[in-house]
Amino acid sequence: MSLEVGSIVEGEVTGITNFGAFVQLPEGKVGLIHISEVSNVYVKDVHDFLKEHDKVKVKVLSVDDRGKIGLSIKQLTPPPANPQPRPQRPQNDNRERRNNNGMRPQGDNRERRGGMRPQSARPMAPVSFEDKLSKFLKDSDDRMLDLKRNTESKRGGRGARRDK
Repeated sequence: MSLEVGSIVEGEVTGITNFGAFVQLPEGKVGLIHISEVSNVYVKDVHDFLKEHDKVKVKVLSVDDRGKIGLSIKQLTPPPANPQPRPQRPQNDNRERRNNNGMRPQGDNRERRGGMRPQSARPMAPVSFEDKLSKFLKDSDDRMLDLKRNTESKRGGRGARRDK
């Protein structure tokens, strides 16, 4: 009897690894049950579900040109009657809001990265163009300095350059 994809056969577990279990099939062939095909529930350790020398019924999923045989126990067992619904993620209001073109809406004073505190809600006196420009230049210089420090530390810092 040749093994065909979709056929159901019985075999014996001969070895267990961290990625699945090897099963001795009829005609002396060996197939692998991948960890994702052991059970309908999350499998952290295959040892929790299978032991060596267990007799198991498996479905043949694949047979490739090199003779590798992919097996599944999961596809023979019915899915759980009441699958546990995945817990919903809590809504995070701290995420940056963007409009349809990917830009932050005007008036959104939150900074993308830490370092600057959001402006308070109280009204402020109008800021002149020169003040805005000087603030921008200062922030830009600070960011460039941080960037330069980070890249130098990854290269080995000062003295890492070799002049020939």
